Amino acid sequence: MFADNLARYATPVFRDAARDIPVEFFQAWGGALAYSLQLYYDFSGYSDMAIGAALMFGITLPINFNSPYQATSIIDFWRRWHITLSNFLRDYLYIPLGGNRKGEIRRYINLMITMLLGGLWHGAGWTFVLWGGLHGVYLIINNQWRSLCKKLGRARQGNHGWSRAIGSFITLVAVAIAWVFFRASNLEAALVLLKGMVGGNGVSIPLAIAEALGSLKPLLESWGVKFTSVAEKQFVLTYVWSLILFAIALLCPNVYQWMREYNPIQSKDVILRHSEEDSSLKHLKWQPNSTFGIVMGIAAFIVVKTFFTASQSEFLYFNF
Repeated sequence: MFADNLARYATPVFRDAARDIPVEFFQAWGGALAYSLQLYYDFSGYSDMAIGAALMFGITLPINFNSPYQATSIIDFWRRWHITLSNFLRDYLYIPLGGNRKGEIRRYINLMITMLLGGLWHGAGWTFVLWGGLHGVYLIINNQWRSLCKKLGRARQGNHGWSRAIGSFITLVAVAIAWVFFRASNLEAALVLLKGMVGGNGVSIPLAIAEALGSLKPLLESWGVKFTSVAEKQFVLTYVWSLILFAIALLCPNVYQWMREYNPIQSKDVILRHSEEDSSLKHLKWQPNSTFGIVMGIAAFIVVKTFFTASQSEFLYFNF
């Protein structure tokens, strides 16, 4: 329902970038956000299916995907995204290289080497290497920021609501920018899209939307915003889908939190700790009753209907 439907809004943008067709600001960001969510739900569903299939054979797998878009920092993101790979890289690469035991400079070198090789693990291409290197830079900056806050006696600043919100926003933007390299067919295509994301190819919105803004239209026009009469439906659906699915990713409990009373994974205590931090989650848990049966039945019907009627996109993590 989610990942495959998002592909129709992400793929055309990256295809245009691969053909060296200039992509304007909102189109570029729409494609980047759609792909960020496509990959998120693709990988989330993959992890759930792997764990669920294993449980049918009495095998309890470790957690692999813990709502990473709810992370408040890049460090937190990598504790939540592809946890089994992160742990593998930490235990068999970062720590053997010396970890953080040989000084700050050596620690950052080890961190960068680990992330570069983590990118290369996904594919033998410069885009994957740059994706890993970019996350390495993110992690170094994040560690430097934490060290600075600690020196200033503000180590617990991140616990404030406004600080967590700012941290979450910066993390999501940084991750979305890095996904451009991950998805682009080559380095040139990634640069075309990034140029659009910084406004290098101009800013335009559908004319019908501009007309609905009333008095704001002349103001936008004075700022250099252009109006176009094409792709209005694509524009609206891209951002509506992105808004809805970001809200689900950011506000809803994940499958492991829903099923926490049934211990579906190893490291259950981690899930419980995150669940208890947000009091809104305590009532959102799996309950085997008629209401849940009806809801899941409707969801299953929609999924089956979508499967047989919608165009299918490739399962992204099949590549890895």
